Amino acid sequence: MITDLTHTLKNGITIWPGSPTPSFNQINNISKDGFAQIAINMCTHMGTHIDAPAHILANTKTLDQFPLNKFIGPAIVLDVSKMTSISLEFLKAKEQVINKVDFVLFYSGWQHKWNSPAYSEAFPSLTQEATTWLLNFNLKALGFDYFSIDDLESKELPNHRLVLAKELLIIENMNNLDKMLGKEFELNCIPMKIKDADGAPVRVFGRTY
Repeated sequence: MITDLTHTLKNGITIWPGSPTPSFNQINNISKDGFAQIAINMCTHMGTHIDAPAHILANTKTLDQFPLNKFIGPAIVLDVSKMTSISLEFLKAKEQVINKVDFVLFYSGWQHKWNSPAYSEAFPSLTQEATTWLLNFNLKALGFDYFSIDDLESKELPNHRLVLAKELLIIENMNNLDKMLGKEFELNCIPMKIKDADGAPVRVFGRTY
């Protein structure tokens, strides 16, 4: 069974505060032109997307420099919907299952706030201690159903810096993570192939075993 874990890109979607508004405009249609075509204007970090090290750190890898197998592998979803922050203590209790996967994803419930003002409220982000501990594992990426691995108000972005320096990628604004709770599954999160991409929109899906 395959489950889509991606928000749909369209006009009016939720964006990071201060980001340019994306646009999706029909510039050709079949009745007038004999073919249909949409013009897209958007940043690389819109909707469900992946952050590359080059998003934050100078002279580091862009997404197109990673092999395809970086974006595929076993995953687990952890339920953090009752938390205000994600602590080291909580993660240590999950160590056995984290050891078995390439991707650790966090379900907070923010996916249900997508396209509403509530999406910009404070979400349960990882403590720096918890983030540092996750670097001990051979993970490919961390994923979240909200804006950022750091607090919404963070300017220094310490968690971004910690994980991206280790080439641990970040998937943000995921969807439908509640449908994968308690399941063993393969995650596929292959981004658009853009030269020198600091990030890119991605179609993420989970394939249950």
